[in-house]
Amino acid sequence: MEFGLGYIGVGIAAGVAILGAALGIGRIGGSATEGISRQPEAGGKIQTAMIIAAALIEGAALFALVIAFQAAGTLNEGVKAVVAHQTKAAAAATEEKGK
Repeated sequence: MEFGLGYIGVGIAAGVAILGAALGIGRIGGSATEGISRQPEAGGKIQTAMIIAAALIEGAALFALVIAFQAAGTLNEGVKAVVAHQTKAAAAATEEKGK
């Protein structure tokens, strides 16, 4: 089995999750700053909405990272199982050659 591609996929997934969160929060901050500069009296409401939206984006990014790390853990277990199987097969082949 090829596990290297799985690890590449996990790395890409984690990177895209962080990149998406960074872009989303950057856009929220820029839009909030623009909105407050146009209507300073609405600054409190805009800031509250901005913080809530940023928290939701961070939650989604954290969820994506947890899924990526769980996938990496599953890959690690698969690698261990394959290595153990190959070791047993090599030991059995060596034992048969000895007989």
